[in-house]
Amino acid sequence: MLDQVTATRYVTPLREGGSLPGIVEADDFGTYVVKFRGAGQGLKVLVAEVLVGELARALGLNVPRMTVVDLQAPIAKYEADEEVQDLLTASLGLNLGIDFLPGSFGYDGSRPPAPDTAADIVWLDAFTANVDRTWSNPNLLVWHRNPWLIDHGAALYFHHGWPSRGADPQRFAVQPFDATTHVLRDVASSPGAAHERLSPGITSDLLRRVVDAVPDGWLEQAPGLENPEAVRAAYVDHLLARLANPSAWLPKDRS
Repeated sequence: MLDQVTATRYVTPLREGGSLPGIVEADDFGTYVVKFRGAGQGLKVLVAEVLVGELARALGLNVPRMTVVDLQAPIAKYEADEEVQDLLTASLGLNLGIDFLPGSFGYDGSRPPAPDTAADIVWLDAFTANVDRTWSNPNLLVWHRNPWLIDHGAALYFHHGWPSRGADPQRFAVQPFDATTHVLRDVASSPGAAHERLSPGITSDLLRRVVDAVPDGWLEQAPGLENPEAVRAAYVDHLLARLANPSAWLPKDRS
């Protein structure tokens, strides 16, 4: 499980994103960007954030520390903005906190990462089917001259189909990935070499540790997935199936 803290003060909304995340202070004296469970995208976005973020961390990429933020009723009481107050009221309980990086700025290409690091990020996004790292929405911060990965809620799209289509690892395994619009494609070295570097580290044990970090209450059940353990196993099965089929999704090296 991720560490858990209790929110003590809602500071300000971040209106750049459609889900209206907010800056929140907590009882560990930390400051977090909080993704709220009551936002329109739902709990599956929080799950994708944890799974992809913790995979990235395990592979040696920079990801801000994540924690579970317990939001209690009094924090919404003094918020004047009705939209924010409604969101906070709908989000009582466990939410996702992402460590606030003071002084960081959005990636604009002026400080590109090393080519192999860029290739590793492209590979991770292709593996997890993360389509949301383009120039229109880089989802990268630069902090202390290094790239930091944020906002992975658009990845692992397959889980949005579980209520209707059910779990189908082989469908996800062969879904292609278009890297032509990726923000780092032009500075990345070989995705094939990145696959050789990174894929051996994606083991069933690692995947199990990553899915175990997700709180039970965020794992929405579906037909055939009647309890949190079944949902966790489905995530592991989907990612292992995709790992076994790189020819279907691995971006080609630039000629």
